[in-house]
Amino acid sequence: MANLEKLVDELSALTVLEAAELSKLLEEKWGVSAAAPVAMAAAPAAGGAAPAEAAEEQTEFTVVLTAGGDKKINVIKEVRGVRPDLGLKEAKDLVEGAPQNVKENISKQEAEEIKKKLEEAGASVQIK
Repeated sequence: MANLEKLVDELSALTVLEAAELSKLLEEKWGVSAAAPVAMAAAPAAGGAAPAEAAEEQTEFTVVLTAGGDKKINVIKEVRGVRPDLGLKEAKDLVEGAPQNVKENISKQEAEEIKKKLEEAGASVQIK
């Protein structure tokens, strides 16, 4: 019992750096990690698996034209640049019928580029 009290006193006298080094040495010696029990205890308190599913990063985005703006001709030109499959009438209908999806199921980078182009042309755009 006296040996345990002596050990507790010695551990209490350690600096933070010494305690970190001791922790590292014990992890190497016994092949365990002090962080694992903390993480396991925190997971149930967070509400189980539901927050983990909600934390999944979105991989596909949709660019939504919310308003054509004052410079509709410029916006129509940009829409046709983004969607070459649309003719002039279809692009005009898309801009005038806002809110409309311009492009769906694309990467975040591509969505940001399209949003920038359309906003520079005068449109109001959202990424969903």
